[in-house]
Amino acid sequence: MGCIFCKDSLRNEEFVLYEGQRAFVMMNRYPYSCGHLMIIPVRHVAELNFLTLEEKQELFELIDMSLLVLREAMSPDGFNIGMNIGRVAGAGVDDHLHFHVVPRWNGDINFMTVLSETRVISEDLKETRDKITLLFKKLSRTED
Repeated sequence: MGCIFCKDSLRNEEFVLYEGQRAFVMMNRYPYSCGHLMIIPVRHVAELNFLTLEEKQELFELIDMSLLVLREAMSPDGFNIGMNIGRVAGAGVDDHLHFHVVPRWNGDINFMTVLSETRVISEDLKETRDKITLLFKKLSRTED
């Protein structure tokens, strides 16, 4: 089986929102909250120390861009940004490094996740994708 983040393998292009030279932004198919994005290096690497300086720089530029886009599109009250390195740390895909950018709102914690391992997402993934993709295009044009 291939890697869900690698272009020549199983990547679902439907949820790729923006592609840079060394990294890309993808929606999480199983989000913790509406607008949950992942920032992923193009190259298949599992650890931060395997990244080049250029890859690290582009990853952080895309995190910054994602925050701008999500702020405009969804007006969250805050964000969780992080990564899980290794299966024991909670990585669902532990051999291809990726950052999570999760928009958060005051009061967005509810009992569904805690009691029944169910997540409530208030907007269809494709609606969110369409809204966010337009903003990534707009922002990337202004940076050229």
